Amino acid sequence: MSKTRLVIFDLDGTLLDTIGDLAASCNHTLEQFGHPTHPTDTYRMFVGNGIAKLVERALPEECRTVEYVEQVRLAFVEYYRAHIADFTRPYEGVPALLERLAEQGVQLAVASNKFHEGTVALIDHFFGCERFVAVYGQRAGVPIKPDPTVVAQIVAEADVARDEVLYVGDSGVDMQTAVAADVRSVGVTWGFRSREELIEAGAVHLADRAEDILKLIIR
Repeated sequence: MSKTRLVIFDLDGTLLDTIGDLAASCNHTLEQFGHPTHPTDTYRMFVGNGIAKLVERALPEECRTVEYVEQVRLAFVEYYRAHIADFTRPYEGVPALLERLAEQGVQLAVASNKFHEGTVALIDHFFGCERFVAVYGQRAGVPIKPDPTVVAQIVAEADVARDEVLYVGDSGVDMQTAVAADVRSVGVTWGFRSREELIEAGAVHLADRAEDILKLIIR
């Protein structure tokens, strides 16, 4: 097998535990619009497909029109921007993992369905964007994961072959993205979704701890 030259990470549920801020911000917005809120753990099943889908899932079914979802989404983003790192923290072992990969000469990148501005802000705050060859969130004109477009773009920018890439994520969407992009996948079990979801979605490897990913790097 080819040497691992690039590791692409998902953000929410993979590098950072963001569920507290996502839940608090969405609940604040729901209250603002007069809707019931949800327990924090419920948001684990709401996230993963972008902010619009998060808002849609959180709203009562009868309120899920395109126009209303967009109105609530804009309010959510405004509040979330100001509270993006109140509770968010890196998962245990993640900072050390990134350091070890960089020491081994492996390029690092991020591909998230979170809005681009928020993705860049969190990566820069916790890890520094300068250590990544690319940091991409949801951008206008680029389809969200599991569409493989963002992975293809990162692979091209890193100037590596697809068999030199390891894609790391915590959800079925991430594993489907890796399958569609034809790259090797690692499903992390510390995130927002279950081990069973990762396996069913085609995970090539599973990692229970951040350091487990180092064992999957081909030298």
